[in-house]
Amino acid sequence: MHPNPAFRRVEEFILLGLTSNRDIQILLFVIFLYFYIISLVGNIIIIILSRISSRLHTPMYFFLSNLSFLDICYTSCIVPKMLIHFLAVKKTISFNGCATQMFIHLSLGSTECYLLLSMAYDRYVAICAPLHYTNIMHPILCIAMATGSWVGGTLNSIVNTVLALQLPFCGPNVLNHFFCEVPLILEMACADTSFNKTVLFFFAMFVAMVPFFLILITYCYIISSILKIRTSVGRRKAFSTCASHITVVSLFYGAAIFIYMRPGSTHGVNQDKMATLFYSVITPMLNPMIYTLRNKDVIGALVDLVQKKSGQTNDLVIHTR
Repeated sequence: MHPNPAFRRVEEFILLGLTSNRDIQILLFVIFLYFYIISLVGNIIIIILSRISSRLHTPMYFFLSNLSFLDICYTSCIVPKMLIHFLAVKKTISFNGCATQMFIHLSLGSTECYLLLSMAYDRYVAICAPLHYTNIMHPILCIAMATGSWVGGTLNSIVNTVLALQLPFCGPNVLNHFFCEVPLILEMACADTSFNKTVLFFFAMFVAMVPFFLILITYCYIISSILKIRTSVGRRKAFSTCASHITVVSLFYGAAIFIYMRPGSTHGVNQDKMATLFYSVITPMLNPMIYTLRNKDVIGALVDLVQKKSGQTNDLVIHTR
């Protein structure tokens, strides 16, 4: 099932990327560099605001800052190498680099599933049991949930990555993708990978689908509670606290399910690349915008920070005069 790694001959993989057209590659370099900068800036701002603003010292923003840190790591795992390949003639990645990229990507993707579930539970308690929110969402519980998310995601990645690395890779070494992803790497092995694919599928069910269904159940209770609110203003206010999370869950799970939960015979390479690009690069860039554009607390904290910095600058100018 898992031959001796000594038989492995492939030392590097060639990534075909998104296109072979040189002009389009230059254009994509500019576009994705812009996306990457926006993603970094947006997520770093959320982390900073969550740390320094007292109005954001709540469980919701604790989990959001975890998600922002995860998104920074997510894009940094993929985009820098992709940008280099847009400009490089030889688009290769070493075997160890590919294994590292595969491990980090799967670990972060799994962790995000658990974090989104934790955020759904936070919204459930806030709307369905508001009087007990402070007692239930205790800092210790929040830390435990966040830690469990990271540990669970890492364990899933360790199992699937280690199993994949036990396979022999004798060639070919050409990957029709822009980064190393577990399902595609398994296709490159010159051995029977049915066991690996079965393990990957069941882990995908446990790590992705179980949290997804729990999120759906949670929102059934949330919606039921919102509908019981007598005033339309109260219903809108309650729903607005969940709207951002619902949007993020829809974007992330929509693309992830498209990639991992379809039968292998229905996979299309270009479709998979676009879906992976969406949840690995585009969604991390959109998350800060989704959580800030209609969020009065985050906008207020950002305004406070700007005014504070502006006041400090003015004081410094007056003092120097």
